[in-house]
This record gives sequence, structure tokens and C-alpha cells, in this order.
Amino acid sequence: MNSVPVSAALIAILQAAPGGQLTGMIFMYGAIFAIFYFVLIRPQQKQRKQHDALVKALKKGDEIVTAGGLVGEVVAIQAKDAPSLDDRITIKSGESRLIIERGRIVRVGSGPAIAG
Repeated sequence: MNSVPVSAALIAILQAAPGGQLTGMIFMYGAIFAIFYFVLIRPQQKQRKQHDALVKALKKGDEIVTAGGLVGEVVAIQAKDAPSLDDRITIKSGESRLIIERGRIVRVGSGPAIAG
């Protein structure tokens, strides 16, 4: 298989296209990028910021679910100066106490996780 480097193919396209077509092609690529940005990239960034704010506002007694699927109640938070995703959180799940990183929390509830 003979493959042409992308830069060489782009140069060939730009040399073959007259001035009016070049402007239209640049507009088309810009429009495609804008669609991708507003449909894919921006919503993901917004959702990530909301999740980070929720996890940083975590408090004792909150019910959480970890990335591994553990469900537990926050017992203690060992934070540094400002809340970060590297902080250690102690949770109670059943009769066990586990230490997890704040960044591994996927979902936060508000009530106690386990009655008893």
C-alpha cells in the first residue's frame, strides 16, 4: 500500500484549488470544527466541571459510589490546604472502612449509604 503523508496531500489540494474554492473549503472545515466543539467538547467540559465541584464539596455523611462500584458513607476527609482530587477519603461500606482518593468518586448522594 502506498500512503501519502497528510501534509503532502494537503499541499496538493491547496495548489489545485482556485481562490474561491479555497475559501469555501476553509469555511467548511471551520464549520465542522465548530459543530464538533459545540456537540462533543463543550458539553464534556461542562459536565466535568460540575462533577469536580460536586466531589470537592463532599462532606462527612455523604453517600458515594466509587469508580470500582463500592457504595459507602464518608466517615473522614483527609484534605490538604484546598480540596483536590488527590485527597484521601475514608468511607464505611458495610462493616469495612476503606480509604480512597477523592478523584475516584463517581457519584455523590446526600443520605447515609447503609442503615445499621
